[in-house]
Amino acid sequence: MLSYEFMRLALAAAVLVGLTAPTVGVHLVQRRLSLIGDGLGHVALLGVAVGLVTRSAPVLTALLATVAGAVAVEVLRARRSASADVALAIMFYGGLAGGVVVVTRAPAGIPVTLDGYLFGALTTTTRGDLVLFAVLAAVVLAVTIGSGRSLFTVALDEEHARASGLPVLQLNLLLAVVTAVTVTLSMRVLGLLLISGLMVLPAGCAQLVAHSFRSSLVIAALIGVTVSVGGTAVSWYADTPSGGTIVLMAVAAYAVLSIGRLARRGSPRHGPGVVPSPVRVG
Repeated sequence: MLSYEFMRLALAAAVLVGLTAPTVGVHLVQRRLSLIGDGLGHVALLGVAVGLVTRSAPVLTALLATVAGAVAVEVLRARRSASADVALAIMFYGGLAGGVVVVTRAPAGIPVTLDGYLFGALTTTTRGDLVLFAVLAAVVLAVTIGSGRSLFTVALDEEHARASGLPVLQLNLLLAVVTAVTVTLSMRVLGLLLISGLMVLPAGCAQLVAHSFRSSLVIAALIGVTVSVGGTAVSWYADTPSGGTIVLMAVAAYAVLSIGRLARRGSPRHGPGVVPSPVRVG
């Protein structure tokens, strides 16, 4: 497998995505925004379609569309209006429908397909893609790790964070933007329909075993890298789609940890009514 350059590039891309997506997912799960990545994936599809039809860089147009969508999501969420959920649904499904329609308007003779972006095309990763992925991953990690304590404080209690002098709106917008960047980073590896899986499942696994926010980040990232590399290797030997295989491995990891947690709860040492300590900041 490693004797082929395209597989070495694919594994490197899988490591970058497996490392970054769960660190964003930890923040989203803490805020109960687990499905936001899926919604932004719909918006990204419109950007991809525009890039393909205009023969520009689909990754760049997807990034612009997703960042705009993420900012709009955060503005609507901050307003807390009764119609915010409807507005978000319109934006998400409008992006998906718009992407499908735009692709059909491609000039005759231009081969345009969304399959690689919907379901992932990991083995088509080029050296140029990998450089771009590395830059985007560095930006995401700088925010999720460097500003992790502040973001976590806002997630726990926005009013307390505001009273403590934290720029709540700016931090929320920053998280929205890095979520958009992560969606764009992940779409070639997992596909826009499976992005949320690698964001949320490793974060959910970390919540089952971690006792602090910092350990949640570390555990989620380790699980993300493990299932990404493992899923890529399994997909090579089993001849299965890499994106789906990676997410299925993440589902399996969550199932195993959940069973293990239930077993510990029922053991004589812990007793059936004992629950783990809540996640702390440190």
